[in-house]
Amino acid sequence: MKTKLLNTLTAASLLLMPTINFGQAPTLGTTANFALFTTVGEVKNVGITYITHITGNCGTNDGPVNGFGNVDGIMTHTGDPLSMQADADLLVANGQLDATIQTNVPPGISLGAPGVGQTLFGGVHEMTNAALSLDGNLNLDAQNDPSKVFIFKLHGTFSSSANAKVRLMNGALACNVFWKIDGLVDMASGTSMKGTIIATAAINMGVLDTLEGRALSIGGAITVSGVLVYKPTGCGSPTLTGPITPVLASTACYALFSSSGQVTNTGITHVIGDIGTNGTTDSATGYNPSFVTGTIHQYADGSTATCEVDLLNAYTYLNTLPVDIELLYPAELGHNLVLTPHTYLLGAATSLTDTLFLNAKGNANAVFVIQVSGAFSTSTHSQILLTNGAQAKNVFWKIDGATSINDSSVFKGTIVCNGAIDLGTGVAIDGRALTNIGDLTTDAITNTLPPGCSTLSTGISTNEIESAALSIYPNPFTNQVNIQINELQINRCEFRVYNVLGAEVMHTSIVKKVTTIETGHLPSGIYFYEVNSNNKNIQTGKLIAQ
Repeated sequence: MKTKLLNTLTAASLLLMPTINFGQAPTLGTTANFALFTTVGEVKNVGITYITHITGNCGTNDGPVNGFGNVDGIMTHTGDPLSMQADADLLVANGQLDATIQTNVPPGISLGAPGVGQTLFGGVHEMTNAALSLDGNLNLDAQNDPSKVFIFKLHGTFSSSANAKVRLMNGALACNVFWKIDGLVDMASGTSMKGTIIATAAINMGVLDTLEGRALSIGGAITVSGVLVYKPTGCGSPTLTGPITPVLASTACYALFSSSGQVTNTGITHVIGDIGTNGTTDSATGYNPSFVTGTIHQYADGSTATCEVDLLNAYTYLNTLPVDIELLYPAELGHNLVLTPHTYLLGAATSLTDTLFLNAKGNANAVFVIQVSGAFSTSTHSQILLTNGAQAKNVFWKIDGATSINDSSVFKGTIVCNGAIDLGTGVAIDGRALTNIGDLTTDAITNTLPPGCSTLSTGISTNEIESAALSIYPNPFTNQVNIQINELQINRCEFRVYNVLGAEVMHTSIVKKVTTIETGHLPSGIYFYEVNSNNKNIQTGKLIAQ
């Protein structure tokens, strides 16, 4: 009888005890949408605004947000509903991490080691040192189990040495890495971090730092300078799809079209797709039929009349789409900004300089819509690069004003415009240039129609056209990158890499279809590359070393 009673009391007491957490991921709530957030203090970028790249929301619940250029997320400020909810959710997540039970005590007063580094497995790694540092390389090994969670509970300040790295191995995911730090976080230049940081004091990130995760504070300012921070994917995070594509109908078969204006060309222009105008007194002239795969509708006809109606419908749809993210600095679009599948708004005349990356995050059906409330122009040699499955057929530009794509630019997507369109000398456009109002002029361009036209016979499968002369992967990279030549006519080229200060840090010749280059000597950070063939620049872009 006593034994039975004791067993009953023991069972009852176990039911009343709180759940023991040996390494369960916290519930982030709305803070999961943030890349940078603090409950109190300023969130600021120091230095050139567009050198820092953020993917995720950025804000504070008690303080200003200053110094940032365009952010691929929502900029929130003191006391708005979004920041207030994030404040509450962050406190909950911090409490859940605090309740986890230690499973390992790493030795010493630092994490990581030079060379091959220190390796830790999943669990709760707790250290009570007053100050802890990350030095060299720290390897997080999931042992081929991507659900493994890594929690670091540090009861003191945390710092990193220059070029220190957290590296993920054997299926480990950044979305399953959490750092609960009871003190200041100070990362030296070139640090590569993984996971969500929740600190009780200020967070400082140095030049060329990268963070696949989040920097969140419940008690101090967040300061960054020339960094790359992007929210991790996986762990049940929703797949980005963007909005639904517009119904193009007959406009899908037109590469170049004006509802009311002249369509004229100079130079040798190659076009896959129809060309036309529906202006009653206008014409489409200057295009050599030998270089056009499609129909040149020199004057208004039944096809162009239908196209005008369908184009207006497409414009109306794009114009009324709800906006997910407003890019606050239209004059600073580009500069290696990375956008993910959303509907974006630029609320004034917009200038694209250098490179804009569209990252589909592995979803080949993801859609990008960019609404421009004003004129749109680009610099010479500007380019839009499609990465991680993004396709030109799923990119749409709604522009309320004149559009000028400057010489030697590479453009992706369908332009639906209310204003004149000028495609400069040597422009390559994988998409369409369509306007409801105004003239359309081209000068020795190459225009390839994306898939979507059911009647045009091109003789090639346009969805097989590569989005770049060369593919460079993986990116971000660690110890090596592969360079694959996509265009048959390229048989030799020079590949150069520069740091953010413009100094050349790598130069090699590419002579094979696929070339592997060792990059382990490069510190973590952001780099820019250029590829030259026959003394002509054929491709530029951004690389990220982790």
